[in-house]
Amino acid sequence: MPTINVYYKNRGQELKLISLTKELKKFVAKELTCGNIRLGPEEISIRFNAVKGGGMIGDVEIEVKAHAFKERVRKQDRICLDIMNYIQRRIPSVGSVKVWLILSQLGHSWE
Repeated sequence: MPTINVYYKNRGQELKLISLTKELKKFVAKELTCGNIRLGPEEISIRFNAVKGGGMIGDVEIEVKAHAFKERVRKQDRICLDIMNYIQRRIPSVGSVKVWLILSQLGHSWE
């Protein structure tokens, strides 16, 4: 189950970002689908986090954590750029968006 953490500086963008939840989950599910692994939006967890302080690189920073399937590893930069462009097209006023795709071995807590 992939997770998305969205960090943002500007509280004025909060409602705009949150309103994208459903569409963003669909988009990321499509981006992360590979081979026989078909993801649906209900399989993705998304969290929004307001950040205090001035240490962020972008106005919005997104971390996507998912399993490291070979196809994802091969196209990881393209996935990040596509997510960045998707957010900026949907909310032009959001400012700069930086995206990280963190691919690792994952387990889960249910049977």
